[in-house]
Amino acid sequence: MLKILKQAIKTGIVTNDFPKIVANPPDGFRGFPSINFQMCTACGKCSVACPTDAISIKGNSGNGLSDTERNLTLNYGDCIFCGECESACPEVIQLSKIFLLATIDKAKLLTTAYYKVNRDGMFSYESVIPVTLMHNQSVEEIGTKLKKTISDLLGRSLHIREVDAGSCNGCEIEITALNNSIYDIERFGIRFVASPRHADMLLVTGPVTRNMEIPLKQTYDATPSPKLVVAVGACGIGGGIFGESYASCGGIDNVIPVNVYIPGCPPRPEALLQGIFLAIRG
Repeated sequence: MLKILKQAIKTGIVTNDFPKIVANPPDGFRGFPSINFQMCTACGKCSVACPTDAISIKGNSGNGLSDTERNLTLNYGDCIFCGECESACPEVIQLSKIFLLATIDKAKLLTTAYYKVNRDGMFSYESVIPVTLMHNQSVEEIGTKLKKTISDLLGRSLHIREVDAGSCNGCEIEITALNNSIYDIERFGIRFVASPRHADMLLVTGPVTRNMEIPLKQTYDATPSPKLVVAVGACGIGGGIFGESYASCGGIDNVIPVNVYIPGCPPRPEALLQGIFLAIRG
């Protein structure tokens, strides 16, 4: 017992010091893929390299091969941040450290750039509709707002039921981290519960396997109204690397209504916290 106390005193406080510490991913972290659309020529190398079709190039006829106009669309909801696009075209694409990408509107996960053929027969940049990011907030700033919002709306703690609908457990590892001594999510008035009957929110991961389709619907029905649903990770948003097939339903919103989408593969704890905050703020 004395050894444990001695070690605890030596270690000190490891929880983030509110609100001074800003989330800073380590070197090598793979986040938001940043494309220099003005340097891009819509050649399609990144689209071919992408394993989840998060990057697509289409022309007027849909094939994007022989048209005079092309649209390059990057869907951050389907992106698994693997870096294959960067490897295919490092001059134009670099993975950033941005990871706070949660949104209420799924359409805002799309960034589309428009190109036209120039006099040299090459495609040149015309315009772009960018995605809206929230990458300038620390976990403490998000958490402080979250705690006040929960108190104002519920007058008590927020109860979450986590549902694994076919995940690889990558998202579960990050969700579990919310309860460790570094993030300590309970300090914001958030608790995980064992039964959906006690929950205010469902935090759902995975591409929804066919075997989990009915259990997920039953869990949603068992959660008392008003209720919120948060889709976690690329698999939860659109099926991720698994897509939609005989064994997978694809995104969670193909099975139950979703209030907030949190991109990532898997998303960091701060991104999860941002998504929960957006769901409550609605």
